[in-house]
Amino acid sequence: MEAYESSFLKLLSERGCINQISDPKGLDELAQKGPITAYIGFDMTGPSLHVGHMMGIMMLRRLQQAGHKPIVLMGGGTTKVGDPSGKDDARPVLTDEIIAHNMASIRRVFDRFLTFGDGPTDAIMVNNADWLEELAYIPFLRDVGRHFSVNRMLTFDSVKLRLERDQPLSFLEFNYMILQAYDFAELSKRYGCRLQMGGSDQWGNIVNGIDLGRRIAGAELFGLTCPLLTTASGAKMGKTASGAVWLNADMLTPWDFWQYWRNTEDEDVGRFLRLFTDLPIAEIERLEALCGADINEAKKVLANEVTALVHGREAADAAAETARRTFEEGALADDLPSVSVPAAELSSGMGVLGAFVTAGLVASNGEARRQVKGGGLKVNDATVTDERAVLTDANLQDGVIKLSLGRKKHILLRPEA
Repeated sequence: MEAYESSFLKLLSERGCINQISDPKGLDELAQKGPITAYIGFDMTGPSLHVGHMMGIMMLRRLQQAGHKPIVLMGGGTTKVGDPSGKDDARPVLTDEIIAHNMASIRRVFDRFLTFGDGPTDAIMVNNADWLEELAYIPFLRDVGRHFSVNRMLTFDSVKLRLERDQPLSFLEFNYMILQAYDFAELSKRYGCRLQMGGSDQWGNIVNGIDLGRRIAGAELFGLTCPLLTTASGAKMGKTASGAVWLNADMLTPWDFWQYWRNTEDEDVGRFLRLFTDLPIAEIERLEALCGADINEAKKVLANEVTALVHGREAADAAAETARRTFEEGALADDLPSVSVPAAELSSGMGVLGAFVTAGLVASNGEARRQVKGGGLKVNDATVTDERAVLTDANLQDGVIKLSLGRKKHILLRPEA
């Protein structure tokens, strides 16, 4: 681990957040002189960010914790273009109305991580549509485009990998790296921003911005990337078999979010505690040293702390209590996710395999049959042994039927008229 003098880089380093820095010595010295203004950009392709974005959000949080000023750059303009990094297909074209809706929905999560205001270290949120949509094409090509070499752009991973896989890359997407570089130069001019941060897949785009700022304004800018995260088993962070792990509660319940972190692989617990919680390093070292069944206590702490950051302490405590009652007492907790089914369908008899499919616990009747053979399905905590079994009103307990896949996935089936 490289030794740093500034509290900012020390904090990022001990938390495992640093992959590359454009000029480590220069940035370290700058961070010791006073507040640095730094930014990370977030495009608005959906109404919520997901767990894969949390690394960037936490880096902005660490920046502010160390006494510096974060800028959350919302990509109202670049969302219309689409970043080709790590993608085989072009983004769908979104309307202004959809982008505005997504922006309003996404910005809510940042209030839990950052302090916004007018102070020297208060965070601000800006929208790159404010300047990108005012650009005139010919002047932009003349004043900005001339600083970019197509030969060099073709060597960046975001472009090279797409072409190597024989996937089409539109001229629209090819412009993305120019627009992102222009964002950095514009933020430097408007807000004195000196540092862009992002995932390691953004390194080429960040370097472009550093070069552009130097060429058109003589600005000394810096770049810092974090590692792209995968789990110990190689899975991409923020993705599950059932879809993305969203940060907005209306996209994924706090209970399901808590469960995602509670099911962290043993080898990842210490790393995730460093990256995604504010727990002291000494406490994290104690937790990651736990072995055997005791590691589950560390996983619960991880789930509690991350859920508290994203959804608030009250929601985290409620999820933890739901888990305790469900797993330790076998109780029917009201906070468990539920699925409604027509009361008439249940009264006439609902096939147990179809019920699990309806609940979303399995993808098909065939998968349900395989789970039955392995003893993986339960109704009201009783193992399903007959794939031809039928659920009726007689299975209701307190007005619901509890369906379980394994020990950790539970859904309440609720009849509705």
